[in-house]
Amino acid sequence: MAKSEQRRGENERTVKIAKGIAPKTRTTALEYFAPEANTVAVAGDFNGWDAQAHMLKKSKAGWWKTTLKLPPGRYQYRFVVNGEQWSEDPENPVKEANEFDSYNSILEVR
Repeated sequence: MAKSEQRRGENERTVKIAKGIAPKTRTTALEYFAPEANTVAVAGDFNGWDAQAHMLKKSKAGWWKTTLKLPPGRYQYRFVVNGEQWSEDPENPVKEANEFDSYNSILEVR
């Protein structure tokens, strides 16, 4: 076998192995009720706590909604209302204390 053929075969195996171990993402919906808000975002350890990375869309009924595609795992998150008010998810009873004397909501993606 020529070296170029051997290398090509090794590269193909590497790609197949990498594809085999990559976790599949799951679509997860999040909602937050704030009819008076101008903007709502979700920030968490899945986006580096970026308060502008995942903006929610407002429904006529006052619910803000988004979907996230995340690999299976355990994630902490908070909602950010009007760019400054950080809030845990009142619809999610699973939470964990954080270093700011408040709570982060926990999202389990399976």
